[in-house]
Amino acid sequence: MGRALPFSPSILDGMSIPAAFEADSYVLRRKFLKILGASFHVRDGSGNLLAFCAQKAFKLKEDIRVFEDEEKTKPLLTIQARQAIDFSACYDIVDATSGVKVGAARRKGMKSILRDSWEVLDADDHVIDKLEEDSAGMALARRFLSNLIPQTFKLGGGATFKQRFNPFIYSLEVSIHRGAEIDKRLLMGVATLIAAIEGRQDS
Repeated sequence: MGRALPFSPSILDGMSIPAAFEADSYVLRRKFLKILGASFHVRDGSGNLLAFCAQKAFKLKEDIRVFEDEEKTKPLLTIQARQAIDFSACYDIVDATSGVKVGAARRKGMKSILRDSWEVLDADDHVIDKLEEDSAGMALARRFLSNLIPQTFKLGGGATFKQRFNPFIYSLEVSIHRGAEIDKRLLMGVATLIAAIEGRQDS
């Protein structure tokens, strides 16, 4: 593992690149008092809104959409589970502008019982990287001692996902490592899944 995620700028040729796919770091923060279906604001380090993520409620299969603004005027990504009930669910991540699948993320169900673990796939479903909770010891402490211990995930050598401590509102900070060649659409999709799926443990 540890291979960088592919970056495919040719897909965006002739189109302006959304700010959400140019940032080197950002924070996903759950919308306060949202009851049905998780929603997140995505902001850069200066607090500027980069994207808005909305998870559809009452869906048998997970269905998450990422938009450029909270009014949902311009869709950026669609993230959908392939099956309704799957312990090792796989989620396709699709560029909403071009309709092109940029990759997928697959949760390692049995392994995630003790330590959250995901596989990152390319558009042809080949495993290209893995996302894993920081350490087995910390993961066990979160499960059996306190879920108030913030989670940290490592994506190969390309990025770090770190939960900010807040007992009331889930917040996830994503930092892209210098020199990493990452398709940021796929990275945004994976970060959204972590916030929506793993973040439910802290709800």
